[in-house]
Amino acid sequence: MAKVLKVYQKGNDKEIATGDATSVAITGLAAGTVVADGDYQVAYVDGDQSSDKVDVPGFTVLTAKPADPKDVKTTATADGASVSAD
Repeated sequence: MAKVLKVYQKGNDKEIATGDATSVAITGLAAGTVVADGDYQVAYVDGDQSSDKVDVPGFTVLTAKPADPKDVKTTATADGASVSAD
């Protein structure tokens, strides 16, 4: 079996995600969530052997990019234009 990276919530022995040999994704967190150092831990697993768990550094989940403006309209003015969008 190949070596994979697994993520665990601190204090839990059941993995919440499995990646490949170099990366793993933590998903399902709301935008803006602040995760403290050590809230999650990772370990390499190869078959039935596992490395020690290592704390994941803290991070904040990014907020989603706003949607692109739609129905952009312009109206000429005496000195430029008025722009509106939905």
